[in-house]
Amino acid sequence: MTVQQEARGGGDALEVWIDQDLCTGDGICAQYAPEVFELDIDGLAYVKGADDELLQAKGAVTPVPLPLLTDVVDSARECPGECIHVRRVSDRVEVYGPDAE
Repeated sequence: MTVQQEARGGGDALEVWIDQDLCTGDGICAQYAPEVFELDIDGLAYVKGADDELLQAKGAVTPVPLPLLTDVVDSARECPGECIHVRRVSDRVEVYGPDAE
């Protein structure tokens, strides 16, 4: 089963957020999915909004575009700080990341 099939089994949209308190600033996420993640001048990673704006509010979320789903999931899996959380929009259940069931 592919990541897309697994995550989209119920047809739910996904969103992603970063816990900056755990971010190590390695930039792996920005390497995998620069359309979704970016390092700021403080050395921490943040998600980007649809208009490419850095979302710096604590707990800020952004939708995961289906074409980038694998890259976002790989970012969550490879993140040394285990700070990337991917969850379903409908019920806010984490499907990838440190709190995934």
